[in-house]
Amino acid sequence: MMRQKKTVDIITLGCSKNLVDSEKLMRQLELGGYRVTHDAEEPRGEIAIVNTCGFIGDAKEESINMILQMGQRKAQGTLERLYVMGCLSERYLHDLEAEIPEVDRFFGKFDYNGILDELGISYRDEAAHERVLTTPPYYAYVKISEGCDRHCAYCAIPIITGRHVSRPMEEILDEVKQLVAQGVREFQVIAQELTYYGLDLYRERRIAQLIEQMAAIPGVEWIRLHYAYPTDFPMELLPVMREHENVCKYLDIALQHISDSQLDAMHRHITSQETYHLIETLRREVPGIHLRTTLMVGFPGETDEDFGQLLDFVRWARFERMGAFAYSHEDGTYAALHYEDNVPEEVKQARLDKLMRVQQRISGEIQESKVGHALRVIIDRREGDYYVGRTEYDSPEVDPEVLIPADDDVAVGQFVQVEIERADEFDLYGHIIPSAGGNQN
Repeated sequence: MMRQKKTVDIITLGCSKNLVDSEKLMRQLELGGYRVTHDAEEPRGEIAIVNTCGFIGDAKEESINMILQMGQRKAQGTLERLYVMGCLSERYLHDLEAEIPEVDRFFGKFDYNGILDELGISYRDEAAHERVLTTPPYYAYVKISEGCDRHCAYCAIPIITGRHVSRPMEEILDEVKQLVAQGVREFQVIAQELTYYGLDLYRERRIAQLIEQMAAIPGVEWIRLHYAYPTDFPMELLPVMREHENVCKYLDIALQHISDSQLDAMHRHITSQETYHLIETLRREVPGIHLRTTLMVGFPGETDEDFGQLLDFVRWARFERMGAFAYSHEDGTYAALHYEDNVPEEVKQARLDKLMRVQQRISGEIQESKVGHALRVIIDRREGDYYVGRTEYDSPEVDPEVLIPADDDVAVGQFVQVEIERADEFDLYGHIIPSAGGNQN
């Protein structure tokens, strides 16, 4: 019998794409005989691997702080070895090696083999697409591609991850079938830019074909799409979203700005008029669609007029979900090399606060419009006297939730019909409709 090896604590920071990488690494480590934990409240393993994010300043700071925290464990003698991987390590490898000597070794974002070699095990090719799910057993993230060819002026992602690389469609569909067999019913389809899917492999965009074939797999209850790009949006995806009940009427599409001068400076390759037209088309072709977007304030050269156009756009578009952030220079990007960061920090913050106040009012009105309606909800957990769930319009971790009195016996991961009774800016409140029979699976 193989002797049980030591425990490895995997700590994942950043986006869900990093989470998928950690899950794949965890499977390889398990096959190599290691015991593996993920994001433990109190990591106590002999080995720690920090999977870092290097996208924006706050994320980089969080990653550095976690590395230093694990470094303290090593100095205290409670940790034998400390390794770092992921985006921050890929981007600042040599700087980190010089500045944080407590780390035994730094690895790039995709250097699974290097980590496994360091731990004395071989990479199992036959398990290349197997994962240890760290999410609840009924939902999973499915990464369909890596990298990005867009090269927006402010974004460091192409510097870190390289060019766009699509996974073969058959491989993705096989993974979905395997996950369904494990009990997964809800799928978050993720990529840095999912609308680009297929161009490198098939010389054409195939996101619509992929999602249509995924929707046809028995057992797939919900498919939710994340991280679309507005320029040259593949309109053939919209009938798929409209006609398949298990494709959620939800699209995460980062727009960043609406002013033509800002869009041009950001290298977004789309105009204000084209953006307005796209939003109109999305809402017309997929009735009831919920749009999540991300906007940026304070990009170099943003004027009061530019910001005014952004406010008007948000009031017009009435995004169901919206996040925003203030611009900051990212090393190596076009903006950092060629533009002066000339919007004062206090102006950035004031604009951000004003934008989010406008969105909070819109969000509250949209949530209130759902009162009196019956919605399909998946139960995520129980908190005290309430079940907490989500509708098809809500992605895990980032979107509003539905709170339901725990009067009935309902299992986590179960779908129920809920009548919405009241709402606030973020969450809905309702009760289970008994006649729906509760479990719909």
